[in-house]
Amino acid sequence: MSALSAFVVPVVTLGMLWVVPTGLGLVEGPRPPGWDLLRRAWPLLALPGAVSLWLPRSGTATALAACYALATLALALQAPARTALTLPRPATWRALLSLPPGEIAVLTALVSPSVAGLALVAERAAYPLFGFELDLLALTVPHFHFAGFAAALVAGLLSRTPDEGALARTAALSVPAGTLLVLIGYFVDDWAELAGAVVLTAGMAAVAVLTLRERRGLAADPATRALLAVSALVLAATMALALWWALGEATGLPHPTLTWMAATHGLGNALGFAVCSLLAHRRLQAAGHPRPTPLPRTELPA
Repeated sequence: MSALSAFVVPVVTLGMLWVVPTGLGLVEGPRPPGWDLLRRAWPLLALPGAVSLWLPRSGTATALAACYALATLALALQAPARTALTLPRPATWRALLSLPPGEIAVLTALVSPSVAGLALVAERAAYPLFGFELDLLALTVPHFHFAGFAAALVAGLLSRTPDEGALARTAALSVPAGTLLVLIGYFVDDWAELAGAVVLTAGMAAVAVLTLRERRGLAADPATRALLAVSALVLAATMALALWWALGEATGLPHPTLTWMAATHGLGNALGFAVCSLLAHRRLQAAGHPRPTPLPRTELPA
């Protein structure tokens, strides 16, 4: 990809081939048509995208990336299909706005890889999409696999019911909102991106606190407790770095380079937070702990 490739390529490969299918295996609730097939086939569908990362920019790499982008689009289309199964009929805007925060976070997770897929196609084609430099497009790919997909999904898993509490609602709403605001900041200016980073950090801080609370309340075996502890502590450190970088970009104060951020913030979020957290939640699921379930149609106001 670039000088960043030593960090970006292995991390994105991990996100495509392991993080996304593992996360999809944790999602419960309504299953739209094609959900189970898409979930089981995901590693195969993601393989062209992973291969494209390791090739030089070329037509072949672009075509492989496009195959992956189509898979991410199919996943994104599961979000409105899932929502249609959750909302009462006929659906109304009021019912849509009443979706539980945890469900909003899960829907955000389903849509996020499609942003990464689009950025990957442009980067592999050496095309400055919307005028963005190729290095920024390259970093957009892991951002929307880990902050967009993994973090939003974990926030949803930690928000089991609509009345879970203010902190759970904060996590489930702030992570999607912060991810969206960071994306909008790409198109506006560094100050807008800083605002997005602040909201996203607030959501991630809530995720870290809830993770430590879950470690204390649910995790009985030492391995799961260790995974939850590592994911929470690493998340706190990596988001502090993200705030430092965004503040420096907006104000001109000294701040880390993109390469340094990829080696610290990026690797930390991928390995320390996403991998450890998903492994822990998979262990909790296997142990029979409840996962978030959307409200039935009859409980949503029409």
